[in-house]
Amino acid sequence: MTKKVKLRSLIIGGGFTLLFVVLIMRIYWVQVVDGARLVTEVTKNQWSKVKDIHPVRGSILDRNGTVLAEDSPAYTLALVPKTIQENNNQEEVVKGLAAILAASGDPANVTALEDKIRKRLEAKREWLPMQQIEIRNEGWKIDSETAAKINQFVEELQSKFPKKNTSAGIVLVPEIKRFYPGGQLAAHLIGYTNKEDKPVMGIEAQLDNYLKGVPGFLNYEKDRYGVELTSSKSRYQPAVNGSNVQLTIDKKIQFYIESALQKTYDKWRPKSLTAIAVDPKTMEILGLANMPTFNPNKYGEIKKQSDFINHAVASQYEPGSTFKLVTLAAAIEEGVFFPEDKYQSGRIIVADRELHDHNRVGWGRISYLEGLKRSSNVAFVKLGLEKLGTDKLRQYIDKFGFGAKTGIDISGEVAGRVKMQYAPEYATATYGQGLTATMIQQTAAYAAIANGGKLMWPHVIKQITNPDTGEIIEKYEPKVIREVVSPETAKQVGEYLEQVVSDQQIGTGRRAYIEGYRVAGKTGTANFVLPGQVEYARGRWMVSFIGYAPLDDPQILVAIMADDPDLGGNYHLGGDVTAPAFKEIVSQSLRYMGVAPSVTHEQPSQPTEKAPLGKMPDLTGQSLDDAKAAMNKFGVSVEPIGQGPKVIAQSPLPGTEIGGAQRMYVLMQEGEEVPVPNLSGKSLRDALEVCSFLKVRCQSTGEGYVSDQALEDYGGSRVLTLQLKSYQELLENPVAGKTDKSEKSDKNEKSDKSAKADSSAAKATGDSGKSGAGKKNTDSSKQNADGTSKKTASAQP
Repeated sequence: MTKKVKLRSLIIGGGFTLLFVVLIMRIYWVQVVDGARLVTEVTKNQWSKVKDIHPVRGSILDRNGTVLAEDSPAYTLALVPKTIQENNNQEEVVKGLAAILAASGDPANVTALEDKIRKRLEAKREWLPMQQIEIRNEGWKIDSETAAKINQFVEELQSKFPKKNTSAGIVLVPEIKRFYPGGQLAAHLIGYTNKEDKPVMGIEAQLDNYLKGVPGFLNYEKDRYGVELTSSKSRYQPAVNGSNVQLTIDKKIQFYIESALQKTYDKWRPKSLTAIAVDPKTMEILGLANMPTFNPNKYGEIKKQSDFINHAVASQYEPGSTFKLVTLAAAIEEGVFFPEDKYQSGRIIVADRELHDHNRVGWGRISYLEGLKRSSNVAFVKLGLEKLGTDKLRQYIDKFGFGAKTGIDISGEVAGRVKMQYAPEYATATYGQGLTATMIQQTAAYAAIANGGKLMWPHVIKQITNPDTGEIIEKYEPKVIREVVSPETAKQVGEYLEQVVSDQQIGTGRRAYIEGYRVAGKTGTANFVLPGQVEYARGRWMVSFIGYAPLDDPQILVAIMADDPDLGGNYHLGGDVTAPAFKEIVSQSLRYMGVAPSVTHEQPSQPTEKAPLGKMPDLTGQSLDDAKAAMNKFGVSVEPIGQGPKVIAQSPLPGTEIGGAQRMYVLMQEGEEVPVPNLSGKSLRDALEVCSFLKVRCQSTGEGYVSDQALEDYGGSRVLTLQLKSYQELLENPVAGKTDKSEKSDKNEKSDKSAKADSSAAKATGDSGKSGAGKKNTDSSKQNADGTSKKTASAQP
């Protein structure tokens, strides 16, 4: 018995001894061996606080520094359910917030949002006192305007509480979100970032590495209340803000484009509408737009994903007659185009296929120049197939860049398709059928003619800069890819294309004519293949116009494409779709750019009033009466600007040829602040001539003749704003003519009367009106044709 007790005591004592030894070893391990690591971990997890510092995302600017995209304050709506329950006004809160946050005023949307908010508030029976819930996505990163409405609603709720300063249980948490001041302006170029701050498309996604910046941090030690310890060692790494990206586009030209496209889209209801404006000398993109479009501030409201497609680079079409530029330029360069040579229009047989003109019967035996003006397919088949040959034709198609990507700095570009094997395929290619191209490829090809024969690299990014110092990080210069034709050939092509626009009898581009400017351009109306089909669709077309101005010194080139506009089956209406939009965009842009009309240019298709009568004499130093007497024998009216004894300057300059219906302006007053005369009743051309003469920047609204004017000072420069009205409106609502104070004179008012008479005559020779057609909505999908059809293809003018 004693032995058992001793054994038991020994075992228990040994066990306690072993346990004590293990405990001592563990303490030693924790305190000595692993002590340093554990202290560091505790410091890091419990005593240490790391605060992230978010960088400011870089802004996207236009070529003049106007902001197109930037970070801006935003707010996220959070509700405190416990407080709302205690206030006993849940239903009032639900209905009030739903009315503010609903995407539209649609009662169904409001009701659905009410149910959503109500379910979130009733998700639990018991909420913690300060527990918050967010209403996503409707209440997530809302703008300042919506936040202001919510604050006003909170004030209304609090005014009903018996105690002042009672919380309404509605909290707005400050955030930062991406804001696009122009709304839908240049949306397909800029792209957008979503509410998770992730770039989705456009420049936002493409240059995200430049725009996003580098986050920073602040690391410090804190007590259990989160307060920084006085003896803590802080580490601070500042955030590096994102770089600014400056584009080549001009916000005002972009606005002109989108305004004109919207009118065209509303009238003709195409599936899509695309326009590109460039500086043809550098291929800098001045503006690019698509319809339908979207507002990047409200990207979630778009229902069709196709609205996000940038058709300028991502869609390919059979170009039709605008492609005739390549055949024409090649024929001139190779010396086989003789404009007065005759051919039989109507139809032509190539191998076993009959190809024909758009009117099928032709116009008899006509010259090749007339064939160009009428956009004759037969003329270009004979030029491309019989005179150039298939090898040369293919060589020039490749030289102009078709069948290969341009390399534009916009993502999603496709190369188009050029695949020709048999003679009929080469024949249809001469007038732009059976192959596909993108709008940016065609734009670059026309720019090569406008700039003297050089194919340029198209680009939309101008430079990337440091937002703090303005230092240029990366700059994108114009690049010449290759010379496609000689400068002499390019000049001749431009002059022939001018006649397509200026010939008001047979020119297919006559609706693009702009009074006072030399415009070169070409129309295109092409058949296309519907998805799943092998033959061209009947009565449906791609309609386009590409042109540039002024011809002698091109400042802007615009390409417009309408996909399947509602022409009511009448392709003759194709010229009414894109050419007027081109005219509106280019005329507004040229005025904005300060390009004065060419006063000596007359529309070739209209008879001139008189042959040149001699050279303009130098009137400098003469009195006004002597100047009028000198010009009276030529039938030229003299209009004075300012008051003074002698002529200081004149427009047109001495040596200019005198035309019978011409007027001239003489400056009678010295100094920079020469008064601007009353321009009421004058045509826009005459008004712009005066502005150019006085070196006053001019801008206009409306169309027709000057009805009102306002002179303002912007940064030391005088800007004259003209209000235009049609001549009929001037007759029905005559105006006395407004101008700045102290700028009216009896002489100016007299000259206005003669100007109105001249305006009437000018109006009689203006562009013909557009014809309309019954419309219907179409819902067919876009077809980017990638094969040729065995059926006869005919490109329209």
